[in-house]
Amino acid sequence: MGIVNVTPDSFADGGRFLDPEVAVRHAHALVAEGADLLDVGAESTRPGAAAVPAEVEWARLRPVLERLLPEVACPISVDTSKPPVAEAALALGAHLVNDVTGLAAGAELARVCARHGAGLALVHMRGTPATMQDDPRYDDLLGEVRSRLADAVGVAEAAGVLPEAICVDPGIGFGKTVTHVLTLLRRLDVLFSLGKPVLLGPSRKRFIGALLGGLPPSERLEGTLAVCALAAGAGVHLLRVHDVGAVRRAVRVAEAIRDGSVGAERPG
Repeated sequence: MGIVNVTPDSFADGGRFLDPEVAVRHAHALVAEGADLLDVGAESTRPGAAAVPAEVEWARLRPVLERLLPEVACPISVDTSKPPVAEAALALGAHLVNDVTGLAAGAELARVCARHGAGLALVHMRGTPATMQDDPRYDDLLGEVRSRLADAVGVAEAAGVLPEAICVDPGIGFGKTVTHVLTLLRRLDVLFSLGKPVLLGPSRKRFIGALLGGLPPSERLEGTLAVCALAAGAGVHLLRVHDVGAVRRAVRVAEAIRDGSVGAERPG
């Protein structure tokens, strides 16, 4: 899943793709690198980010979606938690909604997806982007994340979203410390037990920088590749990333090791 941030303030590439023409070119480049899916977002969910009005979010999204939907063959996801934005995007032809709040506001977003026969990604988040990293604490991290996602899945299915169209995401960096993130990555089996495809978004995240001595987002590629390779080897279904080509190559090696399959035999 290739990331297209049409925002002025995303943590990794804020402002680079705010111009619709630049965003569309970037999206095509991600597809050329091998993206199976594009995730287009117009509201930053970085720690401390303030919410933007639905009208502003849609004004950023619309010109990009109007260009991309007829031009690319891969499905397009819209990264939004607002039902009116999701409604407009799905009406244009988007295929999936990526909700970083995990239906925290209720079932309306799920009902929108159900009306359009769209997929829904449910992300675990503690609080909001503005507050989520304010001393996040859990009595039972794994149990609480699993329970919250299971509840969200139940809400989505009750609203009419097809069970096979739902995936779950533990929300790396969304209300978690570095220790929380590492625990979740070691225990992905807890998510697999929900019986849904698992989406993971570790790309250039703060925990990688912390583990590597405070590196900025622009220098977190190697750490991202390590996480993605391990996650793919463990069976994660979708990886939301900025560096599609590099991640695909890392994942290809990880999956070959896991499966013991090399395709055409070559000397080692």
